Amino acid sequence: MGLPLYEMKGEKYMRIVEPEPMKVSIQSWTDDIESQPLPKGKISFEEFLDWCDEDTWAEWEDGEVILMSPAANRHQQIGGFLETLLRIYTERNQLGLVFSAPFLMRLPFLPRGREPDLLYIATEHLSRLKDTYLDGPANVVVEIVSEESIDRDTNKKFTEYMVGGVPEYWLINPLEEEAVFYHLSENGDYSPLPLEGGNVFRSQEIEGFWLRVDWLWQMPACQRTITQPTRR
Repeated sequence: MGLPLYEMKGEKYMRIVEPEPMKVSIQSWTDDIESQPLPKGKISFEEFLDWCDEDTWAEWEDGEVILMSPAANRHQQIGGFLETLLRIYTERNQLGLVFSAPFLMRLPFLPRGREPDLLYIATEHLSRLKDTYLDGPANVVVEIVSEESIDRDTNKKFTEYMVGGVPEYWLINPLEEEAVFYHLSENGDYSPLPLEGGNVFRSQEIEGFWLRVDWLWQMPACQRTITQPTRR
């Protein structure tokens, strides 16, 4: 008898179908950059919003535009897997909304506009949601580490999300096959949440949601697994 991917309220099992991973063309990405000249000098957040269209993956840091690299295949696989679980679970249970990059999150108290790989906004905080960005911290932010983002995700964004008041930060590192889930303590510091049996994570911000960490490293075998009904 297999373990369930997550607990559904009033339901014993559910079928999930994983979408095909998005294919990223390096050539088309560079073409987009060439057709969208970078602003000269520092710009305001409002100017950044006017410049950045929906096809441009970029962040705003201290008035400067930071272009993001296209994600690798494994990054996309893990991101798509988590997005599927989170989106179906939170929407089915009417807990909130899930967004994937590129979608901007403006942090309070900091001149930052970040685009996490995934973010979850609880229903009670949906007033923060604007047409093109989230004005304030998400309840949960997920970053999937790549070679070029190690320092940014583990140091810069770790500090920014903590100071900016993001209650839960999931740091997924497929390079080392390691995942750490941080929760914001009452004194304003991040503390790693313990894993049950060293493998099962239970979210403090998404009621009832849990995840076996080893599923993240079993792509695409895990994708085939989640197409089968799972029972408690």
